[in-house]
Amino acid sequence: MDFIFMLTRDDRTVRDCLHVLDTVADAGVRHIGFKDVGVERATLTALHTRIKELGATSHLEVVSTDREQALASVATAIDLGVDWLMGGTWVTEALERLRGTAIGYLPFAGEPLGHPTRLAGGPARIAEDCRRHEAAGCAGVDLLAYRATEADPLSLVRAARAATSGRLVVAGSISGTRQIQELAAAGVDAFTIGSAAFSGSLDPRRGSLRGQLDHVMTTLTGQGRQG
Repeated sequence: MDFIFMLTRDDRTVRDCLHVLDTVADAGVRHIGFKDVGVERATLTALHTRIKELGATSHLEVVSTDREQALASVATAIDLGVDWLMGGTWVTEALERLRGTAIGYLPFAGEPLGHPTRLAGGPARIAEDCRRHEAAGCAGVDLLAYRATEADPLSLVRAARAATSGRLVVAGSISGTRQIQELAAAGVDAFTIGSAAFSGSLDPRRGSLRGQLDHVMTTLTGQGRQG
């Protein structure tokens, strides 16, 4: 299971993202993500360039629930040349714009609401969306399981896993070891953590951001830097 470190807090890219990336560049994180809100376009361009220089896989996650703004995020992903585009619900339009690129698309399953985003929809809705997205040609789905408003998070994860053979990424509000272990057991391909790493809530005994990332890597591999 892959760990995607999001350079975000409260669904916005942190303003000192370039400095943050430099401070954790040797932490061993191979998947790094961001959102196209919170910093200027020039900063996003520099950030993506730096991510690729590190040899990491890049992820841009769509924040907006407005159609035009969400499709503008698709255009940003194409201009930057990210590896993965996550989120959004305008699947047909996004796929049309992504045609001919190497970008893998993982739209939301369920109904995203507001900002920071919550998730409406039960297991049946999640499974239906997963099947529909896969049939349309998506590479998988982005599931905001721990931001669910109507169902148990793991019930949504299991429904999604049973309904799609594509990449299943669980994003948002993952804040502890138990959740990571549960996701691995449920067959999730990747998960994102941003705010919890910046707040220090993953392992309060390790105060630094680097310590939080080391904790996640240790949870995943049984090895890692102590601190």
